[in-house]
Amino acid sequence: MQKSGEDYLEAVLTIREENGRVRTTDVALRLGVSKPSVNRAMKILMADGYVHQETYGEIKLTEKGEIKASQVYFRHKTLTTFLSEMLGVDPTIAEQDACLIEHDISSETMEKLAIFMQEHGKKKD
Repeated sequence: MQKSGEDYLEAVLTIREENGRVRTTDVALRLGVSKPSVNRAMKILMADGYVHQETYGEIKLTEKGEIKASQVYFRHKTLTTFLSEMLGVDPTIAEQDACLIEHDISSETMEKLAIFMQEHGKKKD
């Protein structure tokens, strides 16, 4: 799956958690893209079995989409927390860097990082 596809899935998951439903407009606003771009992405994600959307309807994650979106979200939040709380990176920069790293980090490194975070918790001042 391409990075942008992962970003769309993560956006659908987080918008649903915040609003209870997801519309094309919501995703466009969250990602700073046009509604036609969202529609194109949703068609690809539907064809790949990650989302379901009736014409002009709500966007819903399939079981496969839910799993993938949750994985991406977990990587993003873990990396953001590590960068900002453990390393002291400015939260805005940590958020941006986490978004870049989350797509390319190996599962082995991500697993070790998650274990490290569990063992060491938040940075102590």
